[in-house]
Amino acid sequence: MGRSSAGYAFHDLQPETGGFLEDVLAGLAKPQKELPPKYFYDARGSELFEAICELPEYYLTRTETAIMRDHGADMASHLGSGCALIEFGSGSGRKTRILIEAAAPAAYLAIDIARDQLEATAAELARDFPALEVTAICADYSGPIPLPQLSAPGGRRRAIYFPGSTIGNLTPVEARAFLRNAGGLARAGGGLLIGVDLKKETARLNAAYNDARGITAEFNLNLLARINRELGAAFDLSAFRHFAFYHEALGRIEMHVVSTKAQTVAVGGGVFRFRLDETIHTENSYKYSIAEFQDLGKGAGLAPIECWTDPERLFAVHYFAVPG
Repeated sequence: MGRSSAGYAFHDLQPETGGFLEDVLAGLAKPQKELPPKYFYDARGSELFEAICELPEYYLTRTETAIMRDHGADMASHLGSGCALIEFGSGSGRKTRILIEAAAPAAYLAIDIARDQLEATAAELARDFPALEVTAICADYSGPIPLPQLSAPGGRRRAIYFPGSTIGNLTPVEARAFLRNAGGLARAGGGLLIGVDLKKETARLNAAYNDARGITAEFNLNLLARINRELGAAFDLSAFRHFAFYHEALGRIEMHVVSTKAQTVAVGGGVFRFRLDETIHTENSYKYSIAEFQDLGKGAGLAPIECWTDPERLFAVHYFAVPG
């Protein structure tokens, strides 16, 4: 299914609920119950995440945005004017605007699983950059995606943009495979621009995922609310609580929802039992040193070219070239 107008096209490649139900049932059946974090971003989840990005404890978004503003021209010089800019997980598009203004790509392709926000953001970018060929693709970018034919002549060189430290949701093994696949999509001579959260003191990391206003807790529990809304499940949200902590040995934040009592929950024809204090693991957010992430890219066949950070070295934006 797709819609298009002059300079803008939308392609919906995302199934409605089939994959969601299968993933939920498979995750809840595991010894350590888990749910894929990609399902956080329904309309309410996207709204809550935008609120998280404005929280004083959540340094990631404002720090990455400042890096983009300070170094956008240098990043653009690596991407090359007139490229096809392909973004994974476009979100609200605030950082994307900075990059588009600096790099002047011939075409922009946004790929995201959050359909409503994707379509709204891409349509707004098409209005604000009328010379830019904008294509939005609602799809899970963790798998293969058929890209549409681009009419813009500069689209022969591809640059992948993956902001927001979303790559931290993957294990290092998964991240290496993802980088290898992204490099294949960019093709020889292309490049990857990737936002990565850096390792830092435990207290600052824990605060970023346990804000005083409880917005992150609401975001985490909204995943259960979404399962109720869309899959007809019977989670009692008052019987679960948010739990997030930095696992220093593994170099990652772990987010869970914790059952506050022994209970059973019906989901999609199945019944799942919870013990008191049993958790559902909802997200990892891996943190890297600059050298660790560059080594990860090298292991995926990419060449680290440049890395930009903020003065406190809280966050980094890496540029890798795809050898050709």
